[in-house]
Amino acid sequence: MTEEDTAPMTASRTIRCLLVDDEPLALRGLRARLAAADDLDIVDEAQNGREAIKLIRQHRPDLVFLDIQMPGLGGFDVIRALVGEDMLPLVVFVTAYDRFALEAFEAHALDYLLKPVEEERLAQTLHRVREAMAQRTAVEQNARLVDLIEGLDDPPQTALTAILEARPTTQARYDSQLHIKDRGVITRVAVADIDYIDAAGDYMCIHVGDTTHILRETMKHMEARLDPAKFQRIHRSTIVNLDQVREVHPYANGECFLTLQSGRELKVSRSYKSVVARFT
Repeated sequence: MTEEDTAPMTASRTIRCLLVDDEPLALRGLRARLAAADDLDIVDEAQNGREAIKLIRQHRPDLVFLDIQMPGLGGFDVIRALVGEDMLPLVVFVTAYDRFALEAFEAHALDYLLKPVEEERLAQTLHRVREAMAQRTAVEQNARLVDLIEGLDDPPQTALTAILEARPTTQARYDSQLHIKDRGVITRVAVADIDYIDAAGDYMCIHVGDTTHILRETMKHMEARLDPAKFQRIHRSTIVNLDQVREVHPYANGECFLTLQSGRELKVSRSYKSVVARFT
């Protein structure tokens, strides 16, 4: 790694990370490569999925380097076990098989590394981690607020949503524009004009009317950039602009469809059905 790659960003806080791999040699190698990053603190290591889940809950790290293939519970199983819990850490999957890359991003990983981990590729990953950490401040503040409110006599979800939506806009800075670079040309897209966003691997398809813009981004990172009062996940790979929703159509098995002003129909999966309550 170069000195520029490994140097911490200005005013950045220490990134607490957990290493998970069933191969001691792989753990040792990753630990050695990460030693050059002064802003990383390795809080612990796990050699299987069950231990990883326990340590993530115990340490609440900012970042987890997570092996995909492990006996028993693999890396994807670890994420599935933690979905829905507060403060899910940023995840960088580590794998010996490139075919797992797409599934890794579908599991909301920030990035993935192929074994053996190369220093240059790791430097790129750490740059993405630092960028993501720099933009997670508002998300963390909101998460702490949710923790506080939910501890007060279990208020109903509608009341909790109303409180969060009523918070001063100065508490969170969300993007009003996206700058999308394509073949050297930068297009400025007003966030308010976006109909919906869907994921294609580690790329986001930004749909604005009849135009689709492509942006290299993770779903988790994109979600953190958008105001949750206006943009909501309705599927693991889809974010919709609530202002663009014209009709809601219930469907079987707890699913439903949203019809946008453009006439486009989008499915709301059961995992995100609480979004529909905003229209009732």
